[in-house]
Amino acid sequence: MKHTALITGASRGIGAALACRFAAEGYHLALCCHNSYETLQALATKLETTYSIQVLCFRGDVGDYTFICDMVQKTLDTFGQIDVLINNAGISYIGLLTDMDITDWNRIVATNLTSVFSTCRQVIPSMVHAKSGHIINISSVWGNVGASCEVAYSACKGGVNSFTRALGKELAPSNIQVNAIACGVIDTDMNRCFSEEERSALIEEIPAGRMGSPEEVASLAYSLATASSYLNGQILTLDGGWI
Repeated sequence: MKHTALITGASRGIGAALACRFAAEGYHLALCCHNSYETLQALATKLETTYSIQVLCFRGDVGDYTFICDMVQKTLDTFGQIDVLINNAGISYIGLLTDMDITDWNRIVATNLTSVFSTCRQVIPSMVHAKSGHIINISSVWGNVGASCEVAYSACKGGVNSFTRALGKELAPSNIQVNAIACGVIDTDMNRCFSEEERSALIEEIPAGRMGSPEEVASLAYSLATASSYLNGQILTLDGGWI
C-alpha cells in the first residue's frame, strides 16, 4: 500500500518541489493552496500521469480551522491514513512593526503558526492510532535569530520551532517524529520582492555563494520522512552556512 503525504502551500516554490519529490517516491498526495488553484491542479495532473499516484487538491485558507478539518477528513476518507504531514504554507510581511496593523498581524499568525496547530490537531489522532507518522514543519532561520522589519514572521517561525521541539517530545512515545527545517534564503517567489542589486548583496553574505533551491528543501524533507525514529524534535538549519 502506498504512503500518503499532506502538504500545505503546494502550488509553487518549496511546496511544489515537495509534492514532486514525494510523488517521485510513490506517495499519494493531498495538496492545498489559497490563490493558485489552477496551477495546483495542473501540477496534480502532471504528477498523477508521471508517477501513477492519486492527488487530492484543496483550495482554502490554512488559517481557517474549518477548512483544515474538512481537508484532513477528506484525505483520511480517501487514503485511510496520512503518513507524512508537511506544514509549508507561509506568508511574509516586510516593514516596521509600528506600520503593521492588527489585521496584518492576525493574518500572519493564522497562516504561519495557527495553521500548524490546526493540521497537527487533526492529523495526530490517526497517526497515534497507527503508531507511526512524520510531521515536518518548514520554518526559517529568522525563527532562530529574528529579523529586523520581519518581526511578525520571525515570531511565528520561532513559535513553529518551539512547537516542533515540544510536540516531538509529546509524540515520541507513539513513534511519531516531529522535526522542522529552518530555511535560509531559498530561491522562491517570497524572495523575488528584492531587486537584483539587493539579491546580489544578499548572496554575498552567504558562504555557499548562492541561494538554496526548493528541491534541496524537498530532499531534506524526504530524508526526515525516512530517517531513524530517534531523530525527533529537531530544527535542521538549511542556509548554506549563512546564520
